[in-house]
Amino acid sequence: MIGRVRGWRRGWHERSKLQRIDLYTRVTLCSIIWLFAVSWGLLPLGETLDRGAVAIALGGAFLAANVVQSVLSSRNLAPAFEDYRGTAPFPARRLRLPAALQTVMTGLLVALAGVGGVKDEGLVLLVLDLPVAFAVPYVLLVPVRRFLLHAAAFSVAGVALLAAVGVPGGQLFGAFVSLAVVTLLVLVSARPSAWSLSVMWQAEEARDMQARLAVAEERLRFGRDMHDVLGRNLSVIALKSELAVELAQRGNPAAMDQMVEVQRIARASQQEVRDVVRGYREADLPTELMGARGVLEAAGISVGVEGADGPAGIGAPAAVQAALGWVVRETATNVLRHGDPRHCRIRLTRTWDAVVLEVENDGAGPAGPGDGGPGDGGGAGLRGLRERLGALGGTLSAGRAGDDLFRVTATVPLTGPRTRPGGRAASSPASATSRASSPPATPPTASDPAASRTSAASPTASDPAASPTSSTSSASSDPASASAPPEER
Repeated sequence: MIGRVRGWRRGWHERSKLQRIDLYTRVTLCSIIWLFAVSWGLLPLGETLDRGAVAIALGGAFLAANVVQSVLSSRNLAPAFEDYRGTAPFPARRLRLPAALQTVMTGLLVALAGVGGVKDEGLVLLVLDLPVAFAVPYVLLVPVRRFLLHAAAFSVAGVALLAAVGVPGGQLFGAFVSLAVVTLLVLVSARPSAWSLSVMWQAEEARDMQARLAVAEERLRFGRDMHDVLGRNLSVIALKSELAVELAQRGNPAAMDQMVEVQRIARASQQEVRDVVRGYREADLPTELMGARGVLEAAGISVGVEGADGPAGIGAPAAVQAALGWVVRETATNVLRHGDPRHCRIRLTRTWDAVVLEVENDGAGPAGPGDGGPGDGGGAGLRGLRERLGALGGTLSAGRAGDDLFRVTATVPLTGPRTRPGGRAASSPASATSRASSPPATPPTASDPAASRTSAASPTASDPAASPTSSTSSASSDPASASAPPEER
């Protein structure tokens, strides 16, 4: 039993907030059906125990029919919701048995009143319970006007049958008022709840569609950028290659110059593609902070961003801010996916030699093997962040900071060169970023013979033994750029 309760609790926490609201609304409407059945539909039947065998039989049959009607109504509630939202039509055959039971229950109540099994307040309470189980799902299947017309017709028919078996006028008036009250109660309980759920589900579907469209638009943008970068250069390479073939067939030594030019344009194109990919994958810290705040607050999580001078005023190099932007993006995703957080705090501080980012949230839940502590490998996202920060000499630690808290701390140094395996010191992140962001040389087109001659005469472009790692400096006259680290080129 304890395991089943834990499973229910785990299933509840695994649901999204909208799914919880949906389940809560449906359970509430089902509870209304059964509350009426076991209170107003059961308690007045106690009077039949002193009214003879016929009254007892009629009361027992009414109770049995009421229970069956409540079960059918609870089962029909979910497809009625789907029909109201327009996701799946409600099978008409599922209303046949409830409609027949409603007729039987009405006949049993009239017969019970005719033999004197219930009187006064008991009759009024039974009339209150009579249409509830059938009306709760039915109000979601038909327009409001049709529901009110059907409810009015049922009320008039029921009061007329009660009058036919000799029920006094005062009780008839009370029965009619009871039917009107319960009709309005079902209408204002079920219909607005279903409408609210429908609006929330439509908003959720609109957000999903917007996210998919944003991804598709970004793919198209990236495709356009790649086409703009490679389209012209590949055309020039094709033309110069054809020209080189023709010159080689004629024995003209200018074919070698054309192939050297093709080599230079190919290397320049490679650098341009790297620049496009770098810009495509770049993460901006202020933008990521604002995005994380918006996403988390939209999910009902209160977010606090703390920083001495604000996110845009930390004064860190662009490479450091980009790395911390990736940390903010990944940790915000983890906060949404894991646990049941209510509060999240993002703290950004700068010391004399480093920038420290802390992301802390509550609702971490019970400890598990994949929590990713400081010495733990964590998930693939944390491993990727450690690799990004490690390239800048930074560190990342993730683990519990209390019974219900989880904290991720990223530290990125601002100064201090790193020593490479060959004994050469790497440049600082700021200088690496400035070199990586420098624009590549624009390759000349086939219609620019002066540029082709200049490039062919250049020692860097005409040297076939040039190192592949010097592709970024092949079109540049700056000899110092040839010593840049390979990953920055």
